[in-house]
Amino acid sequence: MTDKKKLSVAINGVLGKMGSTVLIAVDQADDMDVVAGIDTKSNSTTLHLPISDKDIYLGKSLSDALDAVRPDVVVDFTNAEVAKKVFVDSIDRGVRVVSGSTGLNDLDLNEIKSHADKNQIGCIHASNFAVGAVLLIYLSGIASKYFDYVDLIESHHEMKVDAPSGTALSIVNSMIDGRKNDFEQNETLDELLPNTRGGSYKGINIHSARLPGRVARHEVVFGGPGQTFTMLHDSINRESFMPGVIVGIRNVMELKSLVVGLDSVLGFSRAK
Repeated sequence: MTDKKKLSVAINGVLGKMGSTVLIAVDQADDMDVVAGIDTKSNSTTLHLPISDKDIYLGKSLSDALDAVRPDVVVDFTNAEVAKKVFVDSIDRGVRVVSGSTGLNDLDLNEIKSHADKNQIGCIHASNFAVGAVLLIYLSGIASKYFDYVDLIESHHEMKVDAPSGTALSIVNSMIDGRKNDFEQNETLDELLPNTRGGSYKGINIHSARLPGRVARHEVVFGGPGQTFTMLHDSINRESFMPGVIVGIRNVMELKSLVVGLDSVLGFSRAK
């Protein structure tokens, strides 16, 4: 494959833990070419790629990078405040976005979708790019039809600032979409410590843990007469997200709007 046919990719937040992992994964892909890195913490104008052994543009401003190198795709793993601007600035320049940034709510995503629709620019936002996690979201929607009780436990590294995680919320939405009514929930009459049962939404108990040693772990426990059914996905390291990121970059070029979630990109969608 010639360089002309390769997808040119810019990585926002390139010096962060996810950004640096994305950098390696994209640099290893035969059909992609890393052309720029953006990070507010950068103090240099170039970044060396050890795999392809070349220097690329490095800057603090996404808009400056977009104007300088005109990539096909921007990959962004930052936060909601930054991500909203990434989507707008990229779409305005005809550049597609693959984002795993946390904290975007439905209103944010609706605004981004409207902007993408207006400009006919494809974008992908997913709460989790690990294939196993996407399957967990999907299968939770199927299982929710057959059980009336459920607890969701998610745990992440101690630096994660939002709770519950975006993946947990995607699991919750999948389970709600998969059934006609709320889950049943035990009523605690004597709660000795406040909030011991965790958060609650439509009968789903949601528990969040933040501690060193974790990357991302999601466990769904359904309960029924005489049985429990448990599904668990554990990301041991950030490399678990990279196959999904690469799939997202390849597929976003064929889209003309915002797609939320990686399920349809992988060939399946949430059960109704």
